[in-house]
Amino acid sequence: MSRNRRPLVPGSREALDLLKARLQNVNKPEQAKYKVADSLNIPLSHGYNGQLTSHDAGKIGGELGGSMVKELIRSAQIALTANDSAGENKQTT
Repeated sequence: MSRNRRPLVPGSREALDLLKARLQNVNKPEQAKYKVADSLNIPLSHGYNGQLTSHDAGKIGGELGGSMVKELIRSAQIALTANDSAGENKQTT
């Protein structure tokens, strides 16, 4: 099964990369996967990683993607709460 790795929203790649870097406290998005691999004790190196199992690669990607999804949901909940509060304030005035 092939994967489409393009974001659903055109032009959102840069924002997603910045989020990935921010969540992992790194300067560049490319560094995020190495930081996650290091924290999971997975030997990820720059360049060829033929020794890496799909299980270990999935752990790295799952950690990165999972933290990004959690942050996006948290941000959406905050925005919805703010919108609800703004709507309640308009109704009471």
